[in-house]
Order: sequence, then structure tokens, then C-alpha cells
Amino acid sequence: MKQLTLTPISHVEGEIVLPGSKSLSNRALLLSALSSGTTKLTNLLRSDDTERMVEALRQLGVRISTSDDWQTCTVEGQAGLFRPTGLTELFLGNAGTAIRPLTAVLSLIDQEFLIDGDEYMRERPIEHLVDALEQLGARVAYLGKPGCPPLRLEGGLVEGGDVSIRGDISSQYLTALLMALPLAKKDSNISVIGEQVSKPYLDITLGMLDMFGVKASHDNYQSFQIPGGQQYTSPGSYMIEGDASSASYFFAAAAIAGGPVRVHGLGRQSVQGDYQFLKTIEQMGAKVDRQDSWTDVSSGQLKGIDVDLNHIPDAAMTIAAMALFAEGRTTIRNIYNWRVKETDRMHAMSEGLRRLGADVQTTDDTITIDPPAKITPAEIETYADHRIAMCFSLAALGNANVTINDPDCTRKTFPDYFDVFRSISQ
Repeated sequence: MKQLTLTPISHVEGEIVLPGSKSLSNRALLLSALSSGTTKLTNLLRSDDTERMVEALRQLGVRISTSDDWQTCTVEGQAGLFRPTGLTELFLGNAGTAIRPLTAVLSLIDQEFLIDGDEYMRERPIEHLVDALEQLGARVAYLGKPGCPPLRLEGGLVEGGDVSIRGDISSQYLTALLMALPLAKKDSNISVIGEQVSKPYLDITLGMLDMFGVKASHDNYQSFQIPGGQQYTSPGSYMIEGDASSASYFFAAAAIAGGPVRVHGLGRQSVQGDYQFLKTIEQMGAKVDRQDSWTDVSSGQLKGIDVDLNHIPDAAMTIAAMALFAEGRTTIRNIYNWRVKETDRMHAMSEGLRRLGADVQTTDDTITIDPPAKITPAEIETYADHRIAMCFSLAALGNANVTINDPDCTRKTFPDYFDVFRSISQ
């Protein structure tokens, strides 16, 4: 197994340009493929997840061309649903932002599909989306672990209608329905069961639907109305923002160890919910300067906080890592869905924090962290989760060596993360 040992970092300072957002990239690829017209995408993220999406769309008959660095990408839209012939087998790695919306879209196409992923995807639940599609008439069979991929999907049976779906596990299931059902023959009404998590990600979805010419409305995120028989239309070009989730590690490093660190391509008009991470680190004591096209962060005297971060569960992990350097206790609440991500993140985060010397308590949906007097050298198990690897790079800002197991797992969203992190480290 490959390992990367980070030696102590005393100060961070500099400027970076972020790769494109994973959430925006995969949504933009799919909507462009379904649109009438050709779409030019710029600043498209090149990572394992987006490569899986591009590969699947090409397999479904979409013509996609990219520059060598993926900074420009041209997608020739299908002007509606894909038109594959014969049984289609799709392999989507561990890309949740690909497998879920594609499964929903494919349920509308009169054909049979086999949908699979890697060993980690085969442990990730998809049953709440499948349950919703079955309510709408889909026929789905699990070929392995119940509730998880691989799936056999008999498409063409979903025509829209009334459906209910749990909102307390992931916003990706609802996003999948919102992207697919405008292309159904009939109008659809979605009722959300329980509290809807990660609402900012749904705002991204709804905003992109509008940009691609499709309408959907909601009532306080508890019910959604989607007219059927709609058509996606290319906006011509679409610029993908820098990834706000990835930015959180550089903002956190600056808040801990000096700064300023300036992130270009991500400013106060950002459409991404994880930009709200900055409000939380300001509560902890960081100094933030938001401009239209960039954001600066510098350090302050960090203090522990008690905060509900249900709306930004990915960036909440970065707050947990920052708690190592804050004065006093930090409690993060309403983060049950950490347990159903790429790995059980509640377990992985608490394990890593304890190895570094923190005192950690968890419940089903909270984590409480009392920082150590001194960070201890540790080996961090990432469980092949890109966010675990990136979060615990911040521990090197203490006076101890930190070894990251399987550092290449950052390929999922940020292949050269450690090189960029090193570029601002002193």
C-alpha cells in the first residue's frame, strides 16, 4: 500500500486556482448530453468520478470531446433521452454523482441496463432511489448485496406520477429524480419524507435545470412539482466554478496557520452550498475576505463551536479536522449521512482524530472533539475516501509527522491535491 508522510508545516501562504466542482461537472455533463444543441463546458474537473461519467455517456451514444487538460469540453446533445441498442452494461466506479442520476434517467428508456461500480460502490446504498423509481413503475433487481449496486434495470416503464422519497440520507437521490422526471411523459410530484439534508445541493440542481431550460418548483423542500414532457436546451456554454468542497482544506489551513491564502475562481456569488463553510470558520475566529472572483482567508485565534452542519456535510469534515487546533470543545450536529458516504465517515474521522491525540465521542448523528494538548504522530487510514485523506493533511500543521495511507484516493475529485497543498506550505 502506498503511503505519504507529511512533515510538520509551520505556515501556509499563497494563491491557488481550484479544479472545477465535481457536483457541477457531473450535472453539467449529463444535462448537456440530454439537451438539444452543443454545449461547451470550461474548467471541467478531470477526476475518477467525471471520467466515469464521460465514459458512460459515450457508451450511451453521446459525442464528447475534451482538450488534453479538460479545461474545455464539447458535448453534442441528444435532444432528449439516449438511444442505445441492446443490453447496456455501465461501470461507474465509486461515482455517486454519476450512478444515481444516470439510473433515474435510464429508467425512462425502453431497454435493459446493468449498472455496477467498484467494491466500494457495491457497499453504498441506492435503495431509496430504487424504491422511488419502483413506485413510478420501474423494475429493478439487485444482483449482489440488497439495496446496493450492481442493478439490473428494466427501463421504459417510468412515465412520471406521484412519488415519495426519504430526504434524511442524501440529496443525491432527489437530485436524480429532479434531473430525470422533466423528460417523463407525465407531470410528477415528489413528496419528501423526513428532514431534507444538504439543501444547498438541491439549489444547485434546480439552478442548473433552469439554466438548461427546464422548470421545477418546490414547497420548502418538502414537495417538488416537475412538469413532464419538457426538453433540455443547451445554454451554449457553461463555466464550472472551482470546487468549494476542495477549497475548504486550503481555507482551513490558512485559518490554522497564518495565511493569507487566496483561492481564485470562487467568490461571494458562488452557487455552491459548501461556500457557507466560510461562515463557520468565521465563527471559530478565522478572518475571511470575499470578493467576486476570489476569496482570502487568514488565521485568527480559533475556538471550538457547537454547530449544526446538516447543510454542508462534506465541509463539516474539514471543521472536525480544524477542531484539533481550536481552543475548547467542538461539537458538530445533524451529520448522520456521514455514515452512508464513500465510507462510514463518522468512524473514519473519529478514528483518525483519536490517533492524533484528540478525545472524541460520537452518536448516530453527532461528533464531539476535545483537542489534544499536542498532536501526536499518527498513521491515518483513509478507507479509500478522498475526503478523509484531504482532511487529515491538515494535521501536519501541528508539530508532528502524519502518514496518509493510500493518498492516491484523492483521484476521485482532486488528483494533484497534495502537490497543491505543498505549494502553499512552508
